[in-house]
Amino acid sequence: MTKTNAGNFFEDFKVGQVLTHATPRTVSEGDRALYQALFGSRFSLQSSDEVGRKAGYPQSPIDDLLAFHIVFGKTVPDVSLNAVANLGYADCRFHRPVFPGDTLSTISKVIGLKENSDGATGVVYVRSTGRNQKDEIVIDYVRWVMVRKRDKTSPAPQTEVPTLGAVVDPKSLFAPLGVSFKGFDTVASGSPHLWDDYEVGEKIDHVDGVTIEEAEHMMATRLYQNTAKVHFNQFTEGQGRFGRRLIYGGHVISLARALSFNGLGNAMLVAAINGGRHVAPCFAGNTIFAWSEVLDKASLEGRDDVGALRLRTIATKDLPCANFPGALEKGYAEGVILDLDYWVLMPRR
Repeated sequence: MTKTNAGNFFEDFKVGQVLTHATPRTVSEGDRALYQALFGSRFSLQSSDEVGRKAGYPQSPIDDLLAFHIVFGKTVPDVSLNAVANLGYADCRFHRPVFPGDTLSTISKVIGLKENSDGATGVVYVRSTGRNQKDEIVIDYVRWVMVRKRDKTSPAPQTEVPTLGAVVDPKSLFAPLGVSFKGFDTVASGSPHLWDDYEVGEKIDHVDGVTIEEAEHMMATRLYQNTAKVHFNQFTEGQGRFGRRLIYGGHVISLARALSFNGLGNAMLVAAINGGRHVAPCFAGNTIFAWSEVLDKASLEGRDDVGALRLRTIATKDLPCANFPGALEKGYAEGVILDLDYWVLMPRR
């Protein structure tokens, strides 16, 4: 019996299967510094203990997407080690803040399977739940990933595709308890624009671009223990259809979120991800740009210090976003690589 893990192939998954993922991970201040070094995030709440304490936190919380990467990375050896590509996300909610010193672990449940028409791959749907050392839920989300089959002749499982809502109900968003963002320091945040200043339908070109470096991407995959071959192993991927490794989708999400600071500087917390698509692959050397549209606004029950904005952020490669490229009648504009629909929390006046 082999002692090594070749990862699960499509035919290894069963609907209802529960996967308890290895290697709990303790978050440190070093993780925060590396996250900023990799992605350039500048949101003040995650950058400054003083800003965090003024709001009522014991210290600055770590970036929501850093927590997401750590929780996600736990799942890779069991869910997507043999992936062709991660396809999308839905119904993701951020339940509570994560601080340096917290230890995160993840469990996933298979909630859907669908073999592709080529018979060589299939789509696996999982709901993953990340918890801290107190067994409190930190993040839960659904994702679906295209996974290779071990044997193309293996019989297809019965197709079962979960029904997923298009939008997380804003009434179910978790606003942080015991804190207040009244009088939020907009000088420290670098933006005077608060929740009240944004209008539904407004589009914002985030202007800046950032080039993906191979070394930074490889550092991120190691840091978040995302060992999927498609991102990690040039020997295997050099023989694949692209001849090189794909950039980890979460890497693009974090770059787009960091770029969104220019125009959304007070969008301090990610509350939920309604849905997301990695529209096209990208590679080291591509320069990432982004733009956002305000899809909706919601007040939060019992809170007059903070409100929710529903944003759609589009990321592109080697394509500035002054003309807001996005979805077309059929497909997407050339250069679009990410379409992300999510809720953020922002201080109110």
